[in-house]
Amino acid sequence: MKLLVLGGTLFVGRHLVDAALAQGHEVTLFHRGKRGADLFAQAEHLHGDRDGGLAPLEGRRWDVVVDTSGYVPRLVGDSARLLANAVDHYVFVSSISVYADPRHAMRETTPLAALADPTVEAVTWETYGGLKVLCERALEAAMPGRALMVRPGIVVGPYDTSDRFTYWLARMARGGEVLAPDTPDRPVQFIDARDLADWMLEAARTRLTGAYNAVGPAQPLPLADFLAEADAVTEARSRVVWADTAWLEAQQALSSENFPLWVPEEALGFAQADASRAIAHGLRFRPLAETMRDTLAWHRTRPVGTALKAGLAPEEEARLLAAWHAHCQAIER
Repeated sequence: MKLLVLGGTLFVGRHLVDAALAQGHEVTLFHRGKRGADLFAQAEHLHGDRDGGLAPLEGRRWDVVVDTSGYVPRLVGDSARLLANAVDHYVFVSSISVYADPRHAMRETTPLAALADPTVEAVTWETYGGLKVLCERALEAAMPGRALMVRPGIVVGPYDTSDRFTYWLARMARGGEVLAPDTPDRPVQFIDARDLADWMLEAARTRLTGAYNAVGPAQPLPLADFLAEADAVTEARSRVVWADTAWLEAQQALSSENFPLWVPEEALGFAQADASRAIAHGLRFRPLAETMRDTLAWHRTRPVGTALKAGLAPEEEARLLAAWHAHCQAIER
């Protein structure tokens, strides 16, 4: 295929371009040239800006465009309208955040979120899902019947600087006691960016259209099993300390920011998205241990002392562990 990638130099796009080039596709990247400009010398690079700087795309022709950098509906609509006669197929990376009710399992037919002010363009935690909904609608309006809306959850793997997955690997590798909320059976969901990239390329080749949740693993994965696998991969023989969630909440410590991948009861849908439709159309998942090993190996190439963006800081975890043990001892007396 002749493939145009909007973005392609950071995380999901980077893995997509890697896979596309390995498969022999002809790749053009459109980006601002600010980050990752030295990557992929064998690909064509067009520098521009999605906000008023699309001119480098004019008068060109590709088979498929993959949009990894669309967050604002006005800008997604602009690119879709410009490319409507330049490509056959448009693959858009959306999100499971598009669903209105995070309390329950999410299927492609689940009602979608709506913004109180549909003209807002500031991307925040509150607006992110609603903006993605409007992006999907702008795309479908510009290219009806020719668009694939990919709705991943948490995307993980090498080059993931959100650190939500990496935190647990780095923490397990340090050894000792590891603090976690006392919900060992609560499921966690995520997808390796490379599995996502492989599936999007295959879906582009077959011109798959419509909306698809793209999450993994294929079978429910309890938090306890996830942490046990991380311990096995790191070989540090850590010990998980399951602290009562009510106690953690009283300490103002119970959150997905402190315990990445864990989701509260009121947002359990983010760990129960249904990917059966995508799996039926070819989505596959590599072994969890492989994702863990590769992510940890990448993390170890980062500068020494790199602060993780997610999870508990070591000193805060130590404080909470000491307080939890003291709490348990006081109960036993």
